[in-house]
Amino acid sequence: MKIIQASKLKNQDWNYLQEKSALKNPLVLVFGNRYLLEDEEVINNIRNEFPYEHIVFGSTAGEILCCNVHENSISVTAIEFERSSFVVERENILDYDKNAKTLGEALYDKIPKENLKHLFVLSEGSFVNGSSLIKGLEVEIDSKVSITGGMCGDDARFEKTVASYKENPKVGEVVLIGFYGETLEITYSSFGGWIPFGPERIITKSEANILYEIDGQPALDLYKKYLGDKASELPQASLLYPLNVTPEGKKEPVVRTILNINNDDQSMILAGDVPMNSKVQLMMASVDGIAEGAQTAAEFAMKNRKNNPELAILVSCIGRKLVMNQRVEEEVEQVRETIGEKIPMTGFYSYGEMAPFNESTSCELHNQTMTLTLISE
Repeated sequence: MKIIQASKLKNQDWNYLQEKSALKNPLVLVFGNRYLLEDEEVINNIRNEFPYEHIVFGSTAGEILCCNVHENSISVTAIEFERSSFVVERENILDYDKNAKTLGEALYDKIPKENLKHLFVLSEGSFVNGSSLIKGLEVEIDSKVSITGGMCGDDARFEKTVASYKENPKVGEVVLIGFYGETLEITYSSFGGWIPFGPERIITKSEANILYEIDGQPALDLYKKYLGDKASELPQASLLYPLNVTPEGKKEPVVRTILNINNDDQSMILAGDVPMNSKVQLMMASVDGIAEGAQTAAEFAMKNRKNNPELAILVSCIGRKLVMNQRVEEEVEQVRETIGEKIPMTGFYSYGEMAPFNESTSCELHNQTMTLTLISE
């Protein structure tokens, strides 16, 4: 595997992490600020610098490259596989009447199945129901095939996200990358480090990812009481106080970030499903707890590997970035120290992370986690 990485801050020259050289048919991952990805001049500059066919674009809430976290930047990772291969497909949620499950089924159907090892998802992040998308992808999936990925971001603006494959970035895109090869080794993990607090309550009314009532009370009204003065800062303030949701009949909880609120019916729109009769608690975090959570995620991802990783893709939640603020690079450094100082790292801050629970293959949508995908040939 040969990797070339470069970053470009606004109005500055490209900064290469390895010596610039030509690659053969690489997969090129471009993560960047949404405003930059909507600028045709910027896109043309990227294409001139990386004149390859298979370019995947995704907007972010912060770009991860090596052990640095950038804002208002473009980060590029070009990957030339020597013994493995990849296939990229895309669909747009606006062509599916915003039905993410149907889109997921259609997208998986397009991917060749022979020798498929892993799927990486880069999804629109502002209105796609990530849980439904995963359900669609997994309808016909082989249990040996794992899925990881993330929902695109838009800093803390929550206006819109953009993504694309080959074309210029646009709203509504969901990109699916299939990885193939007998020698390919891909491991993954997801861990948070957030702490539940307050009483455990029951979701008494919900529909998919819309939460209406908790313990028979309007969900938003109850949530605002917990937030106190910070309620006036919704929905941004909700990133600091996500929900810990344990669906009925399941042992493992998932964390759910609130993407938006509806004052008219006192409901909250979350990044993934919140089934009725689930147990729910508020969560909070410390900087140290988040950094330790990233280390734990890295330890899980490295646990049963046969070979050292050659590339790490990090997807971390924007809520973690907001809590850590100027110390945000500490969680990236924890990952680097655990997986190895010389392993190339790329990734982004997201509106939702996708990965199985540790020791599992069935994918889940997470919020407020550090999610890792480690790849080697």
